[in-house]
Amino acid sequence: MSKPNNIFLIGPMGAGKTTIGRQLARDLGLAFLDSDHEIEHRTGAGIPLIFEIEGEEGFRRREREAIDDLTRRGGVVLATGGGAVLDPANRAHLAARGCVIYLHASIDHLLKRTAKDRNRPLLQTADPRARLADIMKVRDPLYREIADLIIETDNSSVRATVRSIEEWLGQVAEHEKHIG
Repeated sequence: MSKPNNIFLIGPMGAGKTTIGRQLARDLGLAFLDSDHEIEHRTGAGIPLIFEIEGEEGFRRREREAIDDLTRRGGVVLATGGGAVLDPANRAHLAARGCVIYLHASIDHLLKRTAKDRNRPLLQTADPRARLADIMKVRDPLYREIADLIIETDNSSVRATVRSIEEWLGQVAEHEKHIG
């Protein structure tokens, strides 16, 4: 049985999920969704404020509700928050309801891409490199656990990354046509 016509992008903050997701959705004629933006829209508050008021636990609860809802839709490219994979229910929904693509980037690249971004509550620390390393130690195995495809984004342009994903999706569709 093939998965629904959804593509879910997972990976750490700064891996390019939103930028790549928008371009991929445009190319494929699918709707683009971003779980963090959806949470902000639903609450009327930014992620840092939600963390400040409700803590990470409150944010993760809101994220779980949003992921459940967004993954039920059809024909979407969804960029998830970096920590969405921490919740077993989120991992189950993502794995069952679409193709999961892990956008992997090195800690050096993630640091460069997030250095000036104050919208990253988990990186507001004296040692963002150590914090990112700790985060990746926990999350990398979870990303890999549910990924149908892993793409390295360090030295790849948005266009090249999107092209790689589209080629892979074409191969999957061709394979399913032959076995289906």
